[in-house]
Amino acid sequence: MKKALYLFFLVFSLQQANAQWLWDFGGSIGATNYLGDIGGKEKTRRDFVADMKLSKTRWNGGAFARYKWRPNISLKAAFDYMRIEGDDKLSTNVGRRFRNMNFKNDIFALSTTAQFFFYTNPDLGNTYRYRNSFRAYVFGGVAGFYTNPKSRYQGEWVKMREYFVEGYEYKKIVLGLPMGVGFYFTFNKRNRYGFEFNYLKTFTDYLDDISGNYPTTPPTDAYTQGLTIRTPELPQADIDADAGAFKSHTWGAKRGDPTHKDAIVYMNLSYSRVIRGKSSFYRSKYKSFFGKKKRRVRKIRAKF
Repeated sequence: MKKALYLFFLVFSLQQANAQWLWDFGGSIGATNYLGDIGGKEKTRRDFVADMKLSKTRWNGGAFARYKWRPNISLKAAFDYMRIEGDDKLSTNVGRRFRNMNFKNDIFALSTTAQFFFYTNPDLGNTYRYRNSFRAYVFGGVAGFYTNPKSRYQGEWVKMREYFVEGYEYKKIVLGLPMGVGFYFTFNKRNRYGFEFNYLKTFTDYLDDISGNYPTTPPTDAYTQGLTIRTPELPQADIDADAGAFKSHTWGAKRGDPTHKDAIVYMNLSYSRVIRGKSSFYRSKYKSFFGKKKRRVRKIRAKF
């Protein structure tokens, strides 16, 4: 009986050693902002998050799948839907305020990132059961996303890309480089709660429809002219108070800063469910692609 129990626990221990928690699937929600030509305070441009307007922070949500590729490396594929917004009325910089632009942009992004774990606590609380853990990581990868900025004009949201206000037809599908830092707690080996800070460096300067100069030649129709130069929409008292700033926004004049690409900054909270699988060693030894390996039966030829 003792030998049978010993054999049982030995087999059970080997099974647990080969069992791996390789995959987790889940979703996330969070807050999003952007770095571009709209925002800031009294200065024209400042680096990184100094130009963000917290009042224009919006939301994001998504779904993801993560695979533990190596002990310290995981691969993650994610789909995110996020909104970014901006409004020149919130800036105290005279040039930006008199430009009087506003926008919103719904971003749909697909990304693949690699997570490198620089700190791991496999047994929170030192219970010696290894059911609760903590991991912190840095990550980086590549993303493709859909962008189509809109501006509020005459009481409705107008798709700015269709009007070519700077004479350039920018792309709707753009590449970016997501990078950042994150961590997660795993409870009972299956429930995973995480946090990420993500900086998405893009290869476009048109998330807000602003990059270079106003067109040198005015559009032929009055609607497009009004959509291009928004300064006349300001109250007459503001225009009279600073006629120089009003006149600086004219055909051929500076509209944005083309030397720096736009970026997106977002933070999110996540929950995922860990799926139990088997290690490659276990699969190669005990299983085939479609299930258990078939036992090979040796054929015996009759001698008559």
